[in-house]
Amino acid sequence: MIAKVSSAVPRGVEALPVQVEVEAHQGIPLLAVVGLPDTAVREARERVLTAIRQLGATLDARSIVVNLSPAEERKEGSLLDLPIAAGVLTAAGLLPQEATSGLWLVGELSLDGGVRPVRGILPIAEAATKTGAALVVPADNLSEAVVVRGARVYPIVALSQLVAHLRGECLITPVVGRDGHHPSPPRFGDLDLADVAGQEQAKRALEIAASGGHNLLLLGPPGTGKTMLAQRLPGILPPLTEEEALATTKIYSVAVGVERPQGLIWRRPFRAPHHSISTAGLVGGGSIPRPGEVSLAHNGVLFLDEITEFRRDVLEMLRQPLESGQVVLTRAAASLTFPARFQLVAAANPCPCGFLGDARRECRCSPREIARYRARLSGPLLDRIDLQLEVPAVPYRDLASSAPREGSAAVARRVTAARGVQLQRFGGGRRRTNADMTPADLRRHCALDREGTRLLETAMDRLALSARGVNRVLKVARTIADLDGSDGLLPRHLAEAIAYRTLEHRRSA
Repeated sequence: MIAKVSSAVPRGVEALPVQVEVEAHQGIPLLAVVGLPDTAVREARERVLTAIRQLGATLDARSIVVNLSPAEERKEGSLLDLPIAAGVLTAAGLLPQEATSGLWLVGELSLDGGVRPVRGILPIAEAATKTGAALVVPADNLSEAVVVRGARVYPIVALSQLVAHLRGECLITPVVGRDGHHPSPPRFGDLDLADVAGQEQAKRALEIAASGGHNLLLLGPPGTGKTMLAQRLPGILPPLTEEEALATTKIYSVAVGVERPQGLIWRRPFRAPHHSISTAGLVGGGSIPRPGEVSLAHNGVLFLDEITEFRRDVLEMLRQPLESGQVVLTRAAASLTFPARFQLVAAANPCPCGFLGDARRECRCSPREIARYRARLSGPLLDRIDLQLEVPAVPYRDLASSAPREGSAAVARRVTAARGVQLQRFGGGRRRTNADMTPADLRRHCALDREGTRLLETAMDRLALSARGVNRVLKVARTIADLDGSDGLLPRHLAEAIAYRTLEHRRSA
């Protein structure tokens, strides 16, 4: 007898449907799994047979072959344990032949027959629902599966519970996916811009970055508030849309080494990897490609503190995702694409000792040491950072001042208004912020008058701006104009945008 059970495995941030075909006949007792299984899938043999024994069932010296179709696609992970067990029981005549019809089964088995949670449930639930199938998942994965609208989900805790349901002895009531929008949680919490003393220019740059989706570099001595500013950027960004929340949750659903999502993720991610991170850790990779930090920061913020301490080859890998908003990982077996549309915030000291330009402390670094230190950030990478700003030491009078400071809520209102203008400008399509503008968009929405043209031409010559640098100046100027409520680009908008590109010129002068 041949039994067929439907299932799926994650493939990037999507799902690959898998048909589990099981054939059982009298012969030498064994269970063979074919169809390009990885180690975890091959080890399912022992977990499945032991879990079936806990049911009190015997396979009566049966030779069993399990084929995972499509056979040319590699299958990885332990989530095929449950469909393999159901297929074996069906092929052995212990379950009705059509019992699993219209179901996708996913879950890992423990030796005592319990069902453990697995990774990648959200994209699998999405794929199953599109085909009209219901989904059997570990109970601990239920909150993740039901975020898919229209999903029908059967949560189970043990193989015995599934067997009783398929035999019609004790039916499980399906849980239906959500049918309404979940409100986003509060954005501010304990991280409020009012906590940052002084640094008004840096706060202004942070507001511009949030409003237009621009990347930001903060350069200054230790203790000037660079990290505090970066940590407060997610709090002034607009709430995630439902589409963005779903895309973000799918990444965390398949990622390894992060907490499994419990329902939709409504908070914008904030990722701050250590400077010792590898290339695979930052952009993703491995023999089985997994999302890296740039993808975990999708729709949120990637903060690289002490960016000059990161390996240069690791930093250079940021260039593609900063331009395209995605990472393409190519391996011998497949090519996978992970989303990676994030805002980069980088912080660095101005020199190895950190005190270059600090009026209170003397810098003891030699010119050669300073030049070598700055060279860790390549020109092409700096060219992709729209706002580059010096963050000076905070005077004591600012620290001791009791004057009220503007909080995140007030800034967020202006940011949301500016983002609303941009959504209307781009018609709610794939481009959502000024940072996403194409050259055609720049010609349409960033037209300059004669004074603006002369100003930009002078800046290009004096600051040696590349074509990309000029485009980024125009994008920032457009954002400043949106914050100002102006339809056109005025010279003052352009002048402020140019001021955020002069850092490297001043440093090399």
